[in-house]
Amino acid sequence: MLAAAVAVAAGAAVAASAGPPAAASGGAAVQAAARRVDNRFWTSGADWSAGTGRGTRVVTGTRPGVEIAAPAGTTEYKDPHTGRTATWEYASWTSPVHRLKYPSTEAIASWNARTPEGTWLQVELRGTYSDGKQSPWYVMGRWTSGDDREGGTSTIRRTSVDGQKDGKSSIWTDTFAIDDTASGLRLAAYQLRLTLYREPGGTATPTVWRLGAMGSDIPDRFTVPASKPGLAKELKVPRYSQNTHIGQYPEYDNGGEAWCSPTSSQMILEYWGRKPTAEDLAWVNPDFADPQVCHAARFTFDYQYEGCGNWPFNAAYAATYKDMQGVVTRLGSLTDLETLIAAGIPAITSQSFLAKELTGAGYGTAGHLMTVIGFTKSGDVIANDPASPSNTAVRRVYKRREWENIWLRTKRYNAEGKVTSGTGGVCYLYFPAKPNAAQLKALAAVGVR
Repeated sequence: MLAAAVAVAAGAAVAASAGPPAAASGGAAVQAAARRVDNRFWTSGADWSAGTGRGTRVVTGTRPGVEIAAPAGTTEYKDPHTGRTATWEYASWTSPVHRLKYPSTEAIASWNARTPEGTWLQVELRGTYSDGKQSPWYVMGRWTSGDDREGGTSTIRRTSVDGQKDGKSSIWTDTFAIDDTASGLRLAAYQLRLTLYREPGGTATPTVWRLGAMGSDIPDRFTVPASKPGLAKELKVPRYSQNTHIGQYPEYDNGGEAWCSPTSSQMILEYWGRKPTAEDLAWVNPDFADPQVCHAARFTFDYQYEGCGNWPFNAAYAATYKDMQGVVTRLGSLTDLETLIAAGIPAITSQSFLAKELTGAGYGTAGHLMTVIGFTKSGDVIANDPASPSNTAVRRVYKRREWENIWLRTKRYNAEGKVTSGTGGVCYLYFPAKPNAAQLKALAAVGVR
């Protein structure tokens, strides 16, 4: 399930009044509109130095970042999922204002960090609207790579924060969304604020290497223009089924359908040669196959959302592995995916569809993650689809036209015939901290630096 699926409810009222889908016209114009995406990530020493720190220092070297130098103060935090209240030292870093190239209806933050035991971080976003007014500071996530089930009593539980709104916008789990897009109001600019926490008197510190957000203004559309096939290539990506885990670990949403995101994340991580150690997996029931999938589910779990589908939490999990990066973004076409596959970068994509809309899937879904690993000679999509009955059945070939439409559209009809939202090309990309020249070029081509 996709974390931002809750935003469907927000968009439904607007969508319901939009009328029936218009026939696709002006293909080139629609395709250009599909790329109305702005990615801004702070990653370099110069990036971090351009922000405003309170108690932080910039870490230089091969992987620049920001961490606690001398705490700016202490604060109490009551964990809503454990009821425990603890005191924490903190330091903060605030980005410069970023003016969006495309004033946006949505924004999704993502980050890459190390959080030693007894540390955690919070990411916030404050927007400036196109009417000149500001939003409050919205919490986009409270995150740590560990959890309190490791025996510690001071680690918080990873969580999104519900109920954040100001009458112009709302936070839907992991997504900032303009409430009434038909009004013309947009997010014109934003700042991010990063707060780093540790136990009082300690020396451990979170270190953040990448922080940013993807803003987008994707037009309402039931269909998208067809792209022309341009690549025949398949990457050798491990295959894991989420459905072999049905009923496992109810405390992490019970396996099966709920684990498409961590299962996809694990496949891509292992493609890059990253995997949990035997010590990491010692907690998993030895009777369970593919324990690394259980591990991914546990350490992507969002205790507020009560699921493993929080997009930035999955990207952050990927970056806990040595020399890995993860981002959440939107792509504009299968041509963008071909560019990435050509450079050896698979992608995790989010889509929703009725069973009849995707030949060979055998199921329908309100939100599902799968991995795109290549393209056939005729241009059809080769996907490792975790919604398969076994690992051997995970590799699927889906018709190009069907797959492209269910991934890129923003409006669709659900099983009851009601208009609801599509994901508009959302994906996450995992890649090495030091990509090669071809990978850097491909990432830049799809707007990720």
